[in-house]
This record gives sequence, structure tokens and C-alpha cells, in this order.
Amino acid sequence: MTEARLIRPGRHGAIFGFAGWSGSGKTTLVEKIIAHISASGVDVATIKHAHHHFDADHAGKDSHRHREAGSRQVLVSSAYRSAHFIEHGDRGEPDLSTLLDQLMPADLVLVEGFKSYPIQKIEIHRPSVGKPNLYPNDDLVIGLASNEKIADCPLPFFDLEDVAGIASFILLQTKLKQAS
Repeated sequence: MTEARLIRPGRHGAIFGFAGWSGSGKTTLVEKIIAHISASGVDVATIKHAHHHFDADHAGKDSHRHREAGSRQVLVSSAYRSAHFIEHGDRGEPDLSTLLDQLMPADLVLVEGFKSYPIQKIEIHRPSVGKPNLYPNDDLVIGLASNEKIADCPLPFFDLEDVAGIASFILLQTKLKQAS
């Protein structure tokens, strides 16, 4: 692996990904990892890839009305949270580097999906999904988490329930934690 091809973290401390086929348990695992790592005081941000049309805004809300009227960007903010809606239209999906630039600085950005992007990642694999492993064709997969042991896997292996072990591995790989 050449460091030059990795997406740089920019203003973030580190980037680390989770890749796997649909139904493998990525979101469930990422949710547990976020809770574990953020509880240790690390400022975590996430980027989640969606393969389908989705809408986090709803008809009748002021922000939705602004978008429907033609605003390409709508930023809604309160004392408790902000949301930035951007209509891509025919511009296509932004790449991961662009999305990283849109995030406020964070110690660690966890990326779910975007499996073909050049970031180090853990593969989430369930043999029952019936899809092949990703790691043989992606040298940026540096660990494997599964609900079943994978024969002849040369990578560090984690049970899907080993949240503490996976979190520790990520923090060591991103140099946000030193080896003890």
C-alpha cells in the first residue's frame, strides 16, 4: 500500500472506514464503535454512504419548503443541532474528499460504505449473506470482523461482538491511541 494514494484526513485527526456487503451488519457495528470511542473522549464524526434515494427532511417542514422552492443548499440550525441539506441534482454524488471538507473538524471520522475509496478499513463480513470477501482484492482492508471465523484469513480477525477490541484496533491504527 502506498501512503500517497490514501485520502488525507485534512483538518481531521484521522479517517477510518468500514466496508462490507449490504446485510453484513455495518451500521450496527459502527453504531457500537461510535458509542465506545466517543465515550473515551474522542470527538467522532461519521459519513455514511447510501445506495438509494433518501430524504432526512420531510414535506411541510420549513427546510423542505426551501428546497422545494429551489434552494440548492439549506442549513437549519438551533441551539441543539444543525443540519445542512445539499441538492446534488445532475452534479452527481460528491466524492469522499469533498464530503470530508464539509464536516467540522473531528478527531476521528468513521466512514461507513464508500468501499472503493482509498482509506484504511475493516471489512464486515457475514458468510450467510453469500457474498465474497473484499480483502483479497483491496489491500486497504487491514482487519476483518465477522460472526464466523474465516479460514486462512491473513488479517487481524475480530468477532462482530468484540466492540472494545475493534475500537482499540482503530485507535491504534489511526495513532489516536498508543500501544500499551
